[in-house]
This record gives sequence, structure tokens and C-alpha cells, in this order.
Amino acid sequence: MINPKITLLYNNWAGEKAVKITPLAISGSDRKYFRIVSASKQALGVLNPNARENLAFIEFSKQFLAKGIKVPIIYADDIANNIYLIEDLGDTTLFKFLSQEQIKGGFTKDLLDLYLKIISQLPKIQIIASENLDYSICYPRSDFDKQSMMWDLNYFKYYFLKLSGMSFDEQELEDDFQKFTDYLLKADNKYFLYRDFQSRNIMLKDNDIYFIDYQGGRRGALQYDLASLLYDAKAEIPQDIRNLLLNKYIEELKQYITINEDEFKSYYAGFVIIRILQAMGAYGFRGFYEKKAHFLASIPFAMDNLNYVLKNNIFPIELNTLIPLLKSVAVSEKLKSLGNQSKNLTVQVNSFSYKRGVPVDESGNGGGFVFDCRALPNPGRYEIYQEATGIDLSVIEFLEREDSVNIFFKNVSELVSQSVENYLERNFDSLSINFGCTGGQHRSVYFAEKISRFIKDKYNVKVVLRHREQEMKRL
Repeated sequence: MINPKITLLYNNWAGEKAVKITPLAISGSDRKYFRIVSASKQALGVLNPNARENLAFIEFSKQFLAKGIKVPIIYADDIANNIYLIEDLGDTTLFKFLSQEQIKGGFTKDLLDLYLKIISQLPKIQIIASENLDYSICYPRSDFDKQSMMWDLNYFKYYFLKLSGMSFDEQELEDDFQKFTDYLLKADNKYFLYRDFQSRNIMLKDNDIYFIDYQGGRRGALQYDLASLLYDAKAEIPQDIRNLLLNKYIEELKQYITINEDEFKSYYAGFVIIRILQAMGAYGFRGFYEKKAHFLASIPFAMDNLNYVLKNNIFPIELNTLIPLLKSVAVSEKLKSLGNQSKNLTVQVNSFSYKRGVPVDESGNGGGFVFDCRALPNPGRYEIYQEATGIDLSVIEFLEREDSVNIFFKNVSELVSQSVENYLERNFDSLSINFGCTGGQHRSVYFAEKISRFIKDKYNVKVVLRHREQEMKRL
């Protein structure tokens, strides 16, 4: 149910009544987003029960906007009721664009150009935005200090190392954690640390980039955010591109401050490691503890990243327990097999016309999903779309203007996610998903394409996509 106070806040801000309110897909947090549209205006409504987090986001946004950083505009807020309105930046995240580009063939030139643009903006956020920034509003801490680092390292210890069955001497590991954090704290740490500077928190709109979800920001070292961006596990940035982007960042940084390049890179390697360990702790919590097997699919990517960093860097401090342990983690066949278990599941996605009936399940298992798209607006009724299909931009834009289409996909994706996760946990090997419409040309093709990308982005499974009626036309 839509919170009526969000509608009231919107109506008061817009000076006109909201005519469409569409809930957006729920993310990993407790925040809920609603796309709200009236006669001449549009905004996102946000409901978040965490009052301190709301305050941090709103105040950071105002300070960043005042300094020319591209973040969503805060239109209105009702802090007492944990709601606020922000600029609607659309639905294209860097991660979504990255996934689409990589389907074309690896890390494309367009992707590189985009990352170079992002890298040029990062020092502005960290340095320009940090001038006179009010760190008293930070949540949960004002600094990425020793306590914050120990939280991350213990998260890795308890939810990854222990639950994966890795053996270690706890006291000796704790001693190395103390040494490691003491070393990292010697890096210059008076800048804004975004904390979660990764591909899902960067938006693309009108050929420009915008930044979101910095409510966990605090004061810290420059290297951490760079490590978060370049070692984002599922982004799969090639190592030579990472090195190029690191050097580009250092060039940009020198326009603002004087740095010792060798020292900067030494600390950078350390922050890459603590960021990878924090991520592995999250994979362990979701995968081992919450039994959501698809989170284990990210472990091999993190292992490869960890292995590269350990092989190519020598730390100026002795970590006689931590480093050997991490080397064991990085090459563990047991962990690789855990991460690869989800590859056993094949998801068959079909588009079809009801005139020729529902596609036969060739796996022999039966069941699966059949979604009827015929109740949705039909582009095929308009002459301009007669020769197009659901993969053409004109049809995609037609469909995505319709709230009913977006709500339909939201519901479909939630049902599909529930089954994929259950099938992964039970080691099933086949799931079928079918979308039918009148001619098997527009709506069914659009949804089959979209759910295939959604599954590939979210899970480490094999997806087989077939547009039955389009194949028949080519025969």
C-alpha cells in the first residue's frame, strides 16, 4: 500500500495531484521507492524507516549540489515521517549499461570512455565536496576509523572464513587485523569516503553521470572508493583497464593535491584488500548464513581479484597469518566449486504467440512459468510498429512509458527470483519461463529479453533465450 503521506508531500510540492504512483523494485535495503507522476511534474518518493540515514542523505545531497556535484535534487522532505522526494534519474545504472555492453563483447570502448569520465569526477566528490562538509551527520560513524575497519574484517572472519570452513588461528589473525588496520590508518584520511562507490550507485541519464546512495559516507582515505569502483566483483573489469584507470585517477588527483605516487599505490593495494574482504563477508552472510546460494556465485570473481592483488604487491608490514590465509582463500578449489554450483541450473526463456500454443518444455520436467502479456498495451495495433519487434528501441520506449508494463515486470521478476533462488538451493537443473502475446512479436519478445538480462545480471546461471515466432519467420 502506498503511504498517503508520500502522496500528500508530492501534491504539496508539485502544486498538482499525483495521477500515477508506481512502486519500484525493492533493493537490498529497507528503503522503498515510488515513481510519482502528475500533469506536468515527476519525482521519486522515498520511504526509509532509518531517520539518521535519511538525514545524512538529504544533507549530503544539499551540500554536494551546492558544490556542483551531480546528485539527485531534493525536492521536499518530511523527516518526521521518514519520507522525502528526489529527482527521478531514470532506471539506467552503470551496472545495467555495463551488462548490456559486455554482451556485445567484453569491455567496449564506450565502457572505457564512461569509466574515464567517472574517474575524472571522483576526486571532485572526495576533495571539493569534503571542504567544510558537515561530518556530524554521518551514519553510523563520522570516520572510516579503526572501529569501522575492524567491523569489516570481523564480518569477513565470522561470515566468510568460519562459515566456509577455512582453518586459522583466531588470536594470530586478530593480531594481524590490528597491524593491518594500523597500517591503513597511516594513509591520508581527511577526505570524503563514499563507502559504496560501485556500479549500482552510479546513474546514467541524458549522456551524463549522476551519483546516488552516499548516505553511508564519512571521512576517510582516497584509495577506498577507487578500490570499490575498480574491484567491483561482477563488473569484471580487465586488469589492464584497472591499471589504466588507476593511473588516470592519479593524474586527476594531482590537479587538486600533491601526492607521493608510490606511497599512494602501496596504500591502494591495502584498501583493495579490505574492500574485497568486506564484499566476501557479505557474500558469506547472504550465501552461507541466509542460504541464498546465488550470492556464492560472486565468490570466484572476488577470489580472482584477491589472487591478483596478493601476487602483484608486497606490503611494507609483516602479516604472517593474514597474507598466507588470504592466499589459501584465493586458490581454494572448495570455494571455487561452491561459487560455481549455480551453473548447473539452465533457465529456458521463450516468447511465443498464443495462436500456436505454449512452447513444449523440452527438459522433460514440466512446470515453469507462462505469463500472458495480452492484457498490456499492444504496439502491434499501430502502423508505425508493424514491422518492429520487442527488441527495437521504438517498441521498448512505447512499452516502458506504460506503468502497467513496469508493474507487470516488477511482479514477474519477483516471482522468477523466488523460483531461481529456490531451485539453486535445491540443485535443480532446469526452469522454463514463457511469455505469450497475440503475435509473439512485440510484448512477449520484450519481456523475454528483459527477464533474460535480469537473470543474467543477478544470478550465475545459464540462460537460453528463444523467440519462437521470430525464428519461424526466418525459416
